[in-house]
Amino acid sequence: MTGVKMGDSAMKLKTPPTTAMASRGSICGPAPTPIANAYFERYDAASVGLWRNKRNGQLPRWDARGALELRRDVRKEGVQGSGLGRIVATRFAIGLIVLAGLLFAACDAMAQGGPPYYTNDPGTPGNMNWEINLAYMPFFYSDQSVSHTPDVDINFGVGDRIQLTYESAWLRVHNPGSPTKFGMEQSNPGLKWRVYDAGEDGLKISIFPQLFLNNPNNAVRRGITPPHDSFLMPIEIAKKIGPVDVDYELGYQYVHNGSDGWLTGLVVGHDFSPKLELDVELYNQGTFHPSANEPTIDFGGRYRIHKPVILLFMAGRSLEVASPTHGYFVGYFGIQLLLPPRSYERSEGE
Repeated sequence: MTGVKMGDSAMKLKTPPTTAMASRGSICGPAPTPIANAYFERYDAASVGLWRNKRNGQLPRWDARGALELRRDVRKEGVQGSGLGRIVATRFAIGLIVLAGLLFAACDAMAQGGPPYYTNDPGTPGNMNWEINLAYMPFFYSDQSVSHTPDVDINFGVGDRIQLTYESAWLRVHNPGSPTKFGMEQSNPGLKWRVYDAGEDGLKISIFPQLFLNNPNNAVRRGITPPHDSFLMPIEIAKKIGPVDVDYELGYQYVHNGSDGWLTGLVVGHDFSPKLELDVELYNQGTFHPSANEPTIDFGGRYRIHKPVILLFMAGRSLEVASPTHGYFVGYFGIQLLLPPRSYERSEGE
């Protein structure tokens, strides 16, 4: 979540989603970020579609980072009907787990999760430091569009290993043939704790419990946000493999009076200069009953404009054919502010 080294407040260009993004977006020292926590939402007039963070947008992260509800007509399209959805989800998850295992077994390192990505990492802002991510997050589907205008992700460090997070967004939901709707998305408070830290070049592991709660407005009645509150419990792992930073996240989401869900994400990236970091992310989120998922791929990066200000950018799409529940474009375009600035400058020796 942060853009800061894990375990201290030194700023690195390569801070992951997560972590920073909830640190979702931080450098490995945020998703999430995220990203994110970041964080995608996908809705329609009468029901919630597939997407949310993240961490907060992202393969559009489904609201409540996993609280996904599918309409009957969507299910008829074959998302689960032929079993293809289950096959894709299973192979995608197995592939990510195997790849992450091979990478983490290879060598030491730091990760790349956190905003602008959906996957979070173990990074935290550092004691008494703030990481604030402000972004525009568009999600375009075959029959509608959902945008976070803006998405606000605020993270605060308590000690070197704990991060307090709050994220939400002002949503714009547009359906052809009907008036555009606006409303506040679910509130997403969370607490990240880096439970294991082998040092700057070692393995880092964190847990990041989060809540997704509806606000006291009429967004649910108008079909802008999902009707159910939820609890997400993910684990994040970060490591560096030679010149490549790797971050992996796996989580389970309990949805009150709804279908429980899961999420998994992998971010791999490299610092091409002291200011520029570029990454690729594979992310997937879904529900168990009904069995459905939304696999996504995206490319993005971070560019340090001036010490505590970092430019965040990401663009991608669903790995499946565009439909009412599979986006043909998802993105994250914003900035990350690391405060107080002097804290990060001192840690860099500047």
